[in-house]
Amino acid sequence: MAKIERLAHVGVHVRDMDRSLAFYRDVLGLEVTDDDSAHGMVFLSSRPEVEHHEVLLCGGRTAGEQELWLQQISFRCPSLEDVLAYYQRFREHNVRIEYTVTHGNAIGVYFFDPDGNRCEVYWPTGLTAKQGYLEALDFSRSAEELIEQVRRSVAEHGADGYVDTRLLSGIDVGLDEQPAAP
Repeated sequence: MAKIERLAHVGVHVRDMDRSLAFYRDVLGLEVTDDDSAHGMVFLSSRPEVEHHEVLLCGGRTAGEQELWLQQISFRCPSLEDVLAYYQRFREHNVRIEYTVTHGNAIGVYFFDPDGNRCEVYWPTGLTAKQGYLEALDFSRSAEELIEQVRRSVAEHGADGYVDTRLLSGIDVGLDEQPAAP
């Protein structure tokens, strides 16, 4: 049977190309690999030597801001320190942050791009946890403290999963005052 090796890229229609390009290039740090302005397309990659593009921005978005059509775009980081640095960068650039969480097997920041698309930067923990698993984390804590909290939580809940329903119901947990592990 034919086999897919990995997901290579995602294309996103945007309302304002300049605004979206500035976000993906300057805030996320993706590199422009090609620009086809005549057709309203910009290609970006975090590793252009390996993958020509991982994100394709296309003009002409017509979907309304309240319409759900994309669940999320996730970007893997090489370290937890990178995720924490992105969190600080997002705050400096007034990026709307949804929440800072662990899935047991990852620690991440969920945020929104200029068109309201949910995105995530994450670091895989190497731990195994049944999904869905969603627990708030306080990113004002050190990387070591966060990793220890996640280890304890996965030891307790990893086999069955854990979901902090306050996050799913839209209750404001507060980025700097999220609850400790259950």
